Amino acid sequence: MDYDMLVIGSGPSGRRAAVQSAKLGKSVLVADRGRRLGGVSVHTGTIPSKTLRETVLNLSGWRERGFYGRGYRVKQDISVGDLIERLHKTLDHEVEVLQHQFMRNTVKSARATVKFLGPNRASLTTDTGNYSEVGFAHALIAVGTRPHRPRDVPFDKSRVFDSDEMLELERLPRTLTVIGAGVIGVEYATIFSALDVPVTLVEPRDTILDFVDREIVDDFIHQMRDRGMTIRLGSAIKEIASKPDYAEVTLADGRSIRSEMVLYAAGRTGNVGALGLDVVGIEADSRGRIKVDPQTFRTTAPNIYAAGDVIGFPSLASTSMEQGRVAACHAFGVPLPPPPETFPYGIYAVPEISTVGQSEEQVRESGGAYEVGVARFRETSRGHIMGVNTGFLKLLFSIETRRLLGAHIVGEGATELIHIGQAVINLGGTVDFFVNNTFNYPTLAEAYKIAGLDAWNRMGRS
Repeated sequence: MDYDMLVIGSGPSGRRAAVQSAKLGKSVLVADRGRRLGGVSVHTGTIPSKTLRETVLNLSGWRERGFYGRGYRVKQDISVGDLIERLHKTLDHEVEVLQHQFMRNTVKSARATVKFLGPNRASLTTDTGNYSEVGFAHALIAVGTRPHRPRDVPFDKSRVFDSDEMLELERLPRTLTVIGAGVIGVEYATIFSALDVPVTLVEPRDTILDFVDREIVDDFIHQMRDRGMTIRLGSAIKEIASKPDYAEVTLADGRSIRSEMVLYAAGRTGNVGALGLDVVGIEADSRGRIKVDPQTFRTTAPNIYAAGDVIGFPSLASTSMEQGRVAACHAFGVPLPPPPETFPYGIYAVPEISTVGQSEEQVRESGGAYEVGVARFRETSRGHIMGVNTGFLKLLFSIETRRLLGAHIVGEGATELIHIGQAVINLGGTVDFFVNNTFNYPTLAEAYKIAGLDAWNRMGRS
């Protein structure tokens, strides 16, 4: 059978491209080799890790410790079973919603591995070996990524795990070493720390989260260390060994770290191995990433697109969804307005980090005069009510135009609060918006007014 759009992968970019294509009246087939629809995002990535985080924060009483002290817990003995029960309920619901969405939009789906046979033809092979072929006018590669697993790392699901395997733990570790302080590494490290597991975070580079404003990162690192986490920056890994009773990580400087378990979270690799990309003239780099036109997400093959994690940074579910939609619209000749200048990044660590627009480092490099406004959550009445004694909002304004250039948050609710800054930036708003508008009281969002006034007091009237 022939389809207007063949979507390979059912994660955020794949599902959005499929539904967009269907809404344009096109025939669509989504092929995914996973046991259920949803891709990495639903089954091993975004949804599971965020569900795990929410469960940990609720059961541990983390959010209430500002009032009741560090020894406070809602549930004294938290087990893996407590975490997995909620995880499975959430995943079942996500899959059900996705299946209904496909059904409602007449999107067909198949559980199969796809391989290109030519620029307009592909094979589908099921787990049981059933083979079929389909034709397509356009295709979207949305196969996502898997954890990078170097050969010299002894992954065994007993002592040494990758980030996918952390969702299959049979027990909580008494101590944990996390290698890699990227987004996945810091999220898992801080989640387990919130369970009062002693965590050591190791990063071979001297800095972490380089795309985030440095002041935000510095505060984040301070909060991690303040609660007892050990952070080793600039520490290259010499060897990882799995012993009968512990795992040992030896650093290049001679130090060693012993812990019950090790999470290796240093990078991810695109799932492109089985696609037969050479047949359609597409090349992937050493980490399985595919190069695309950043405006249309078209690959070097004119009728084949790629989106989501498989094309690399920023590798966010939110941006992946939009990439899939844009690719589908371009494939079928639907004009789109230029994308907004900025989109938010969200890091679901404990505490959350979210950022939109330019960092202070980027504003400095641009050479324009600027001013900064800061509001600490403990300065808000809602912060007092919630027992929040850490976290802050940072706003950057152009002195010449008074426009908001960047908004950066570390702390409770950061990934929700950031959208106010996003809207103001993309609508060309100025510092005067925050000064002249009324915010609900008491709220953490009131921090925007406090930070706006902080900057306005130094900038003066226009």
